[in-house]
Amino acid sequence: MTDFLTTGPRGYSPRLILAHGAGASMSSPFLERMAEALAQRGVSVTRFEFNYMAQRRTGEGKRPPPNAARLMDEFRAAVTEVGGEGRVFIGGKSMGGRVASMIADELFGARQIEGLVCLGYPFHPPGKPENLRVAHLSGMACPALIVQGERDRLGTRVEVDGYALSPAIRVEWLGDGDHDFKARKASGFSQGQHIAAAADAVAGFMA
Repeated sequence: MTDFLTTGPRGYSPRLILAHGAGASMSSPFLERMAEALAQRGVSVTRFEFNYMAQRRTGEGKRPPPNAARLMDEFRAAVTEVGGEGRVFIGGKSMGGRVASMIADELFGARQIEGLVCLGYPFHPPGKPENLRVAHLSGMACPALIVQGERDRLGTRVEVDGYALSPAIRVEWLGDGDHDFKARKASGFSQGQHIAAAADAVAGFMA
């Protein structure tokens, strides 16, 4: 059985099932702050961990994350296990969002979810802009929101503006933000402001 961490209202509130990034757990400071911000906006956030990360937490090993495709079944199982009433969306931080995007059309077609939320989508590996992870995004039917920092090293605004993304995908840009939504002081933005803006965008999208 997967361990879940739920923040925010329960019952018939819109629910976001959220997965972590490749190197940080479901209780990372970023996801804690994001879950709290979403909860304040009426969104119920249920976080879970892929098996490799859960094993790190229990001290059973420090395996690197497997190929994203090998995590799809774990995400499907998490959606089934969470179940419940109300409106369900899936998503994640970085790698977690990528895995969610790979099953989104399937679950949307089966009416298990209403949409996809990606927080810092990894459009390509760091320093390898030629290795794109966008093929499945060009024909996506599931409504999707990607919240991305303008200078995210896994997909900057200049790079992403040149990709052929599906009309079903909306990208919300955070000024001068990096992969964790942090901005340089000179920009006039703070990570806290960007997390709040991201939460506003996600809550609005889910509504």
